[in-house]
Amino acid sequence: MFAAPPVVTAQVHAPIPETLWKAGRREGILEGPVFDAHGNLYVVNVPYGQIFKITPQRDVSLALEYDGEPNGLKIGRDACIYIADHSKGLLKFDPASGKLDTVLAGAMYEPFRGLNDLTFNSAGDLFFTDQGESDLRRPDGRVWVLRANGTVELVLDGIPSPNGLVVTPDDRFLYLAVTRANAVWRVPLRRKGGVGRVGTWIQLSGGTGPDGLALDKQGNLYIAHAGMGSVWVFDERGRPRLEVQCPQGAMTTNIALGGPQGQDLYITEAHSHSVLTASVAVPPTGA
Repeated sequence: MFAAPPVVTAQVHAPIPETLWKAGRREGILEGPVFDAHGNLYVVNVPYGQIFKITPQRDVSLALEYDGEPNGLKIGRDACIYIADHSKGLLKFDPASGKLDTVLAGAMYEPFRGLNDLTFNSAGDLFFTDQGESDLRRPDGRVWVLRANGTVELVLDGIPSPNGLVVTPDDRFLYLAVTRANAVWRVPLRRKGGVGRVGTWIQLSGGTGPDGLALDKQGNLYIAHAGMGSVWVFDERGRPRLEVQCPQGAMTTNIALGGPQGQDLYITEAHSHSVLTASVAVPPTGA
């Protein structure tokens, strides 16, 4: 339907040293990149409960190791790192004190099925995906929101593998990666709670499916296409603007934007156990 977009190639930013992987085991899964206010980048090793810290000088250290399965990370207004943990639920880690707390282990009188990723809106509400083992055969994944006032609401259910998610700056829409449907859904958010009519916004093909998502200041949506080895960039109307290819490996799991102008893309690539980077100054539509 569209011409192929321009291509840029990602380079290695920081490999995770083998000495830091738990018991020297390198079959872990690198995920969840997030920057703090000081430019430090945090990423996770999902199956071994590890969170790594990468400084602006690219020094890598182990920030936290615990009995869990951390997946998505986001930093809250309190400077704590909120963790979507597949086995433990919603957690909070304070890098300053080293303290790890459970925020929510379940909702509606039952445990979560397996959290995957999370994102804040402008009001400080925390949206997170409850993926579990859902797929096209068993579309029972869910999206929840923990409001800034402490209440918990079910946003959406019946999803075949909800994964990465982002809220638009005006809080009108939630973009949701639905991995096993190989699609990104657009979820209209109502001001008083609940959602409008949900639809497929981007239909991908090949690979495993979309994983992590990010939005830039111009409204371009970035999609980590796991199994394809690419990150796709679409404008606010869903038109392809750029492809970031990652020759280091096909498992492009998640993404974060950083750098002085927010035009540097950082990508977790699980096969090479590396954080990759690429400059992504997306030209204006029609340029």
